[in-house]
Amino acid sequence: MSKNIESLIPHRAPFLFVDEVISYTKEEIIGFKTFGEKDNWLKSTFKIFDFIPGAILIEAMAQCGGAGVKLLGITDGIFGLVSIENAEFYGKAKFGDKIKLAIENIRLGEKIIKQQGTAYINDKPIVKAGWMCVKISS
Repeated sequence: MSKNIESLIPHRAPFLFVDEVISYTKEEIIGFKTFGEKDNWLKSTFKIFDFIPGAILIEAMAQCGGAGVKLLGITDGIFGLVSIENAEFYGKAKFGDKIKLAIENIRLGEKIIKQQGTAYINDKPIVKAGWMCVKISS
């Protein structure tokens, strides 16, 4: 169902953290990301541990939300992340895990997008956070 993610958001490798968006409505956006070999540069963050940093998981959720909003055709232009709220970490994601990104749309405007999301592995929540993005260009 998903278009090429690069046609939806300005992010590019190695900072592109969404593989696909499988569904999108005004209420919810669902996508997936699996961190693999091309993401090995992240392993230097915690050499002793083999997990994805929490800030990267929040960025993945925000990117998924942005791609979904673009697919909905509600907004145009480029939006930038301006705040993160109520981030909670429940578990870890390891390289090779398929991470489900479930995003709830709270406010979808021409200049402001407010969302919250949860990242899951095998239906177990690992990260939950809210964020706001504002339009930075047309």
